[in-house]
Amino acid sequence: MFASRENRMTITAAAFCLGGILLFVGLAAAALLAQSGEGGADGLFDDYIWRVTRFTLLQASLSTVLSILFSLPVSRALARQASFPGRIWMLRLMALPLGLPALVAALGLIEVWGRQGLLNKGLAALGLQQPISIYGLFGILVAHVFFNMPLASRLMLAGLERIPPEYWRSSANLGMGSLAIFRFVEWPAIRGLLPGIAGLVFMLCATSFTLVLTLGGGPAASTIEVAIYQALRFDFDPPRAIALSSLQVVLTGTLLVALKYLAPPPEEGATSGRATRRFDGLSSASRLVDGAWLVLALLFVGLPFAAIAVSGMQADLARLVGEPAVRRALASSIAIALPSAIISVAMAALMIRTQRLLLARRRRGMPDRLFAGAIGASTSFILLAPPVVLGAGWFLLLRPFGDVARFAPFVVIAINALMALPFVHRVLAPAMATHAARTGRLAASLGIGGFHRLRWIDWPALRKPLLMAFSFALALSLGDLGAVALFGSQDLATLPWLLYSRMGSYRTADAAGLALLLGLICLVLTMLGTAGERAEGRRA
Repeated sequence: MFASRENRMTITAAAFCLGGILLFVGLAAAALLAQSGEGGADGLFDDYIWRVTRFTLLQASLSTVLSILFSLPVSRALARQASFPGRIWMLRLMALPLGLPALVAALGLIEVWGRQGLLNKGLAALGLQQPISIYGLFGILVAHVFFNMPLASRLMLAGLERIPPEYWRSSANLGMGSLAIFRFVEWPAIRGLLPGIAGLVFMLCATSFTLVLTLGGGPAASTIEVAIYQALRFDFDPPRAIALSSLQVVLTGTLLVALKYLAPPPEEGATSGRATRRFDGLSSASRLVDGAWLVLALLFVGLPFAAIAVSGMQADLARLVGEPAVRRALASSIAIALPSAIISVAMAALMIRTQRLLLARRRRGMPDRLFAGAIGASTSFILLAPPVVLGAGWFLLLRPFGDVARFAPFVVIAINALMALPFVHRVLAPAMATHAARTGRLAASLGIGGFHRLRWIDWPALRKPLLMAFSFALALSLGDLGAVALFGSQDLATLPWLLYSRMGSYRTADAAGLALLLGLICLVLTMLGTAGERAEGRRA
């Protein structure tokens, strides 16, 4: 009886969350359409839009494939080599790209891959006269892999770490080689995660704005997101922006639905809960191969951060930290990031649990299946709602109520929480599914529920993924520029907005210093997200 009442409350709360998401996005779109009246989208399917659509799909597909292919050996190397020196810092480095503003990361990539970057200087020293160009399709692919390969690696690593330790002892007793272990042990754990990871990466690349604008090199390398921005910022044609957003949702949504049915869900196995100890990867050849992949990943991700650090150290950091504007921006960033991260994690956990409850019913009706499907879709499709569309819509909605600046923090918090929801969902969903498969029936048979289950059963097992999801959401909100770009002012200035302002006024030294400060804050957040990794690595 108690469990039934608890389940009903959970489903009701999830229904409110889903309704709130649909209402928040729908009202913003309706406000934009009402502002301009009818017309304006007649030229939607012109030659420019078709060209932009083709390029969007091309660069997103290539970026997704490259990110997944790179992350497979990197995540496997991190899983097999669980105790090498510096592993914990490698994991923290892999989480840093999520927290930096795309503009800052683009500057770091230019320092490495640009015409005067480290790579071209090395090629020139070898006598090669043709430099590598960071602009155009190549630069967009490099930037997207830089951002998404670490994310995919972390998500795959989490799946590999959930493999029951009994599997590794059985594989060692059977004398299975590296290829056999990958085929029969690791691949079943990875293949169920690939559609979700690939869908998330594809959405991030398809909706990329700042990187395409910075590294695209011109109109030939524009995406639908850039066309949406141009329709609102320069033409103020809301119907065209809404139509383009709908086109983006349809194109990417079709691919996500197809990906969903390409692979079965991850296989779950019973476990005694002992510490995991892998017996493969101990040979010299395995360590050499894993080490090569880890060094390559370290250089690919670490060199742009090193370039940012070198540029930032040349700034007057003491003066920057002492500036009242910087302190206010830091306080505003934290005040926005904390509630948005809490809301995002709470919503994701609630909706994941509700979806599992609906699908676990013995007599599932059509409403149950539709509700569960809507919950699963909302955590993915929200990423396709451009922040500039949401922000502009709510700006128009709130304008009749007086000064919009009074409501700006709440709108930015809501947008950041929704934008972080897909990341949080990808971290929590597999972990919660594994935990439910291993403890759900036993807890139900013992009548354990509510706070007691949360304290004694759920929290010990889910603490690590919850902290990781929370740190991801915090870093994303701290590094966001899209939502605050419309509302940024002297009263609401975050660190990314202040950094962007300093760059716009050609105060590059201050911008580099602020980028370094933001990177250090994100490093602290990744340390929070990897809490307990060191101890687990030692036990393994």
